[in-house]
Amino acid sequence: MRPVYPFSAIVGQDEMKRALEIAAVDQSVGGVLVFGDRGTGKSTAVRALASLLPPMKVVAGCPYNCDPAAPRGACSASCAAHAREVAGAALKVEEVPVPVVDLPLGATEDRVVGALDLERAIASGEKAFEAGLLARAHRGFLYIDEVNLLEDHLVDLLLDVAASGENVVEREGLSVRHPARFVLVGSGNPEEGELRPQLLDRFGLSVDVSTPQDVGLRVEIVKRRDAFERDPAGFVARFAEADAALRRKIAAARARLPDIAVPDATLEGAARLCMALGTDGLRGEIVLVRAARALAAIEGAEEVGLDALRAIAPSALRHRLRRNPLDDSGSGVRVERALAEVLPEAAR
Repeated sequence: MRPVYPFSAIVGQDEMKRALEIAAVDQSVGGVLVFGDRGTGKSTAVRALASLLPPMKVVAGCPYNCDPAAPRGACSASCAAHAREVAGAALKVEEVPVPVVDLPLGATEDRVVGALDLERAIASGEKAFEAGLLARAHRGFLYIDEVNLLEDHLVDLLLDVAASGENVVEREGLSVRHPARFVLVGSGNPEEGELRPQLLDRFGLSVDVSTPQDVGLRVEIVKRRDAFERDPAGFVARFAEADAALRRKIAAARARLPDIAVPDATLEGAARLCMALGTDGLRGEIVLVRAARALAAIEGAEEVGLDALRAIAPSALRHRLRRNPLDDSGSGVRVERALAEVLPEAAR
């Protein structure tokens, strides 16, 4: 298996890397959308994310990565059935890597949600369910490259599952229901089309990336990419210590997250900012506060200050703004302008 380009070797694109780290620390933030020019490291960063994630505990043999500590979310296929058969017995537990599953644009609906296992049906005449990509992504990350080109019927399917946290499949006399909670990560080029508003709203953070305009930065990127292509194993080993340090940092931030306080002043600042920008609903405030808390955990802070709120506001709010035909300054500029007006003490 070919080595993956190390996350810590990515040059620049700090906002994108920070957003992915936040999603790794707190999955309830709701995922990351990375839009920008071709060849700016979008797919590279997302695929490198997998190597930074601490392993997770699952029920041994479960096709849905069920959490042994959360029996209420157990699937009916193996975990709940085992619990009924062996009342009071502890489930067998194993550690596995957090899944980062690719959803290809050309995937069929059966491949995404799952379908009848035809091979088993032909061989033994038994109706059995073959888990799909949503099952594999449970408790992990579902990555869609060129997400703005995803077909509408798959978008509708993802919206239903994202809202309920459950995948329901009825095929050829089969009725299967299993948990499907995952962090949605998408990337794309805005020149190739926009996302449907309903799907755009499901992403917690949105990041714009662009081609670097600094000569030294571009030279360093080319040098590192060339070194990786020439000797992948050696290049990965060169950044192994940096990746390991980042992995420990994410694990520590996850452990620290529940103890991070959110003062009323920070909550009020988030509400005032969203009101000033005219965001619909309250999802903007919720995501903004969650992302700022995750950032505070990464940075080792004990509470969420206004500086953390300001740092993450563009990523949390730029994709939630209504179009303003009288203001063509761009969503990022509008967020920065609102920050300077609403939170001037954090604008130093």
